[in-house]
Amino acid sequence: MDDFVIECHNMTKVYKMGAVEVQALAGVSFTVQRGEVLSIMGPSGSGKSTLMNLLGCLDRPTAGEYVLDSEKVSNLIDDQLASIRNRKVGFIFQSFNLLPRMTALGNVELPMRYAGVTKDRGSRARQALESVGLGDRMTHRPAELSGGEQQRVAIARALVNIPSIIMADEPTGNLDTKSGKEILELLLNFNRVSGTTILIVTHDPTVAQQTQRIIRMRDGLLDTGA
Repeated sequence: MDDFVIECHNMTKVYKMGAVEVQALAGVSFTVQRGEVLSIMGPSGSGKSTLMNLLGCLDRPTAGEYVLDSEKVSNLIDDQLASIRNRKVGFIFQSFNLLPRMTALGNVELPMRYAGVTKDRGSRARQALESVGLGDRMTHRPAELSGGEQQRVAIARALVNIPSIIMADEPTGNLDTKSGKEILELLLNFNRVSGTTILIVTHDPTVAQQTQRIIRMRDGLLDTGA
């Protein structure tokens, strides 16, 4: 029996800009198996960022259905979306999005604070940082860390709540080649060890080629190459 962590059925997204309607997604359908590593590619304006926002429960589709980890989320209100997002999705961003005044440990604890976790919060955050090779940098603030180290903190933050899926938006985009390779290998190894589904939005074909499947977007649709 198929075990899908993501099911999208004819999802559309229309943005209203005054009297003008812009269709960012024009009916997208696909599934993602639990434990899969896949990438989303496409030129600017193709709809990949809109798709990422919908899959990460940052927004709702205008029409169609989205099922995340067996929960229908298409029509949920904002508070419900936020709850599912915090429980089921770990985010990694190109710009790291760390809070500058907090230590690495404090940044990794944040998702647990939002989720109301009190038990073992500190030890879980420390374990997450150790798992990405930052056991000796926990008390450092972002400005005291290299770009690669900051992205490792972001990865630890993404995985600390044990999400159903990790969504990485250009995770190597702000890094030098060596650090980028290390970050990608860290993500791929985490998938091998934990079986967590990983979805990567990227412009870099060398990154995409290391995932198990590539979803290509064009003009708000999946690009089948036809």
